Amino acid sequence: MTQAPRIALRAGAITFRGNPFLAPEAETFVYESDALLVMEAGRITAFGPYEALWPSLAEGTEIRSFPDALLCPGFIDTHVHYPQTGMIASFAGELLEWLERYTFPTELAFADPAYADAMAKVFLRQLLRNGTTTAMVYCTVHPHSAEALFAESHRFDTRMIAGKVLMDRNAPEGLLDESVARSIAESEALIARWHGTGRQLYAVTPRFAGTSTPEQLEAAGHLLKRHSGLFLQTHLSENRKEIDWIAGLFPERADYLDVYAHAGLVGPRAVFGHGVHVSEGNLCTCHETGAALAHCPTSNLFLGSGLFRLFDALDPRRPVRVGLGTDVGAGTSFSQLASLNEAYKVAALQGGRLDAVKGFYLATLGGAHALHLDDRLGRLAPGYEADVCVLDLKATELLALRTTRSDDISDQLFALMTLGDDRAIRATYVAGRCAYDRDRAEPFQYA
Repeated sequence: MTQAPRIALRAGAITFRGNPFLAPEAETFVYESDALLVMEAGRITAFGPYEALWPSLAEGTEIRSFPDALLCPGFIDTHVHYPQTGMIASFAGELLEWLERYTFPTELAFADPAYADAMAKVFLRQLLRNGTTTAMVYCTVHPHSAEALFAESHRFDTRMIAGKVLMDRNAPEGLLDESVARSIAESEALIARWHGTGRQLYAVTPRFAGTSTPEQLEAAGHLLKRHSGLFLQTHLSENRKEIDWIAGLFPERADYLDVYAHAGLVGPRAVFGHGVHVSEGNLCTCHETGAALAHCPTSNLFLGSGLFRLFDALDPRRPVRVGLGTDVGAGTSFSQLASLNEAYKVAALQGGRLDAVKGFYLATLGGAHALHLDDRLGRLAPGYEADVCVLDLKATELLALRTTRSDDISDQLFALMTLGDDRAIRATYVAGRCAYDRDRAEPFQYA
């Protein structure tokens, strides 16, 4: 992996310096109609109006111009399952039936390391094609599934947060950990190899309370405490039947979140997928501990799980960290633009209105904040990691027709999040390098 060269990108640009759910847009949102973004050695070194910056550019800097486009921080996906890439759009009933009919049989195939390698390659390319540069990823119970994902991410120099799934009950035999001790030992080995290697980070990953014994959950909590900077990912209150099932498995606990809290799994860098049916008390706990919720609208609608209460979660009186998740394969698209399209509708069904500025915050700096990585990710600003996607305002005939009708950036962004998909991603830059270029003969390029 060679050092990224000095490159400057010229286009319109959007970024954030705060949370527009909690402060006025004028204080939190930045738009430059003609911006220059300078990147070197994986970091952003300058960002601002082109006219102000170009005279001071170092000699030999390559300028790449993108007319009719917007520079945007790379999208951040806070909840996605790479083993489920091949089963996306599989017809089934609600969550538990869907898991048994499609998910578990699909994940059994990852016993083959060659299959895991192949799917990791497909998965990373789908992320880049959709402008996603950071993701929090579930692997399978097989340690080599995590090895394959981290290795492919390391080649692209993307920032992935991932982990081997912990699962020791209520799943097919081929997907169960042999023992609690072995599941933790396998996780320890992956942590030693990958946590902090390049841009890779490790997440302790009990699938959800229903597939881990109390002993395994407690061991996961101890694992978190033994290593600094680890993450935790699992599922929470996605579906009514699931919640009732968990209550029956843990009758001694106050509720679903209390199962995790008792095991020491609720705190900073813990991200709970879905949280569709959480209580006010759960939201207060997340606020107080720094835990986050991943809003997965395409998945929740696809499985009929319910409507996430976004504006309740982000209530200024006790705001919870919230990121946006695709949740592929229950989620129906790798595109965070598609996620925002559905998030708008989920909010509207509850009487809320998710405007485009707030939406793009969720997909960028909001995701970084949920992950406690907003000191380095999610912004176009000097010192930040140079992860950037280039959004094509005229990617399709319909999008071009719509965006040329408006000079208002908020309206253009709303058109992008309603009509956009992978075709709207002109290019994706990872740590200052072009990892994906839609118009190249070979669109993908390793670092």
